[in-house]
Amino acid sequence: MAEEEKEGQQEETTSGKGKKSGLKWVIALFVIIIIGVGVGVVGWKYYQLRLSGPSERGETEAVQEPGIWAMDPIVVNLMDDNGERYLKTTLQIEVSSQECMAELERLKPKVTDNILVLLSSKRYKEIAGFEGKQDLRDEIAVRLNRYLAKGQVRRIYFTEFLIQ
Repeated sequence: MAEEEKEGQQEETTSGKGKKSGLKWVIALFVIIIIGVGVGVVGWKYYQLRLSGPSERGETEAVQEPGIWAMDPIVVNLMDDNGERYLKTTLQIEVSSQECMAELERLKPKVTDNILVLLSSKRYKEIAGFEGKQDLRDEIAVRLNRYLAKGQVRRIYFTEFLIQ
């Protein structure tokens, strides 16, 4: 009989340890899930606040819509060959905002004069190749940006470029 009581006590302690051990695993799993959900929520909020656009954050930021300002065709004599070669070109100027386009329209005589002087000072060899045209675009953009207060010239496009 003493043996039966010892076996009964051993079964109770073994089953008690099993229940406590299983309960610890369930609690640990529950805590890990709670922490994971918390980290996910914090990460999602960070993404929404920091990485989203300003309109989603409620900030009022003026969105400037770029535009393209078209110039009339320009014809100039080039510097070489006693002025016998000429360049005919038409420019399209990409600007950062609509205000900048209005400003260019107001300054059209100054802008046209400046570009005429620049183009007529060039030689055929300076503007004939790809690099020459790229340099010319850059020079025109720099000159035009000197006049502008409400925006800037982003790119210059040649829609017509004829040397004869």
